[in-house]
Amino acid sequence: MSESSDTIAEIMSVDLVTVTEEQRLSHVRQLMSEHKIHHVPVVRDGACIGLISSTDLMRVNWGDLYSQTEAVTDALLDTVSIRDAMQEDLRVIHRDTSVVEAARLFADGMYHSLPVVDDDDRLVGMLTTTDLLRYLLRFAPGA
Repeated sequence: MSESSDTIAEIMSVDLVTVTEEQRLSHVRQLMSEHKIHHVPVVRDGACIGLISSTDLMRVNWGDLYSQTEAVTDALLDTVSIRDAMQEDLRVIHRDTSVVEAARLFADGMYHSLPVVDDDDRLVGMLTTTDLLRYLLRFAPGA
């Protein structure tokens, strides 16, 4: 593993599940449950304008999101728009960002996922702490 040759393009997720700001938070919850993910990019015309995390859904719900019936949870979630719940102050990275640089961003503790954009700021992937751990495990003895 070398800082100069390994980029996040090699390890990022590219089969993305995204939403638009017009969709309902209940749809986001359903996508997270169905795809077993914790972060969903919010896109407009291909550009990432926000991010919804499972933590954001819990903030809206004021409780344990998964202990209620889905109908009750969805009704509560749909009282708030994606636009109001999403994180808009995003830290994005590019495909050529080094794995080491991305790891430093995660190690700082502020991020658990980073949208990956191209030179036109279009969303092309997501890098999560899980992606990074899977990559690092390739170098672990006995892995």
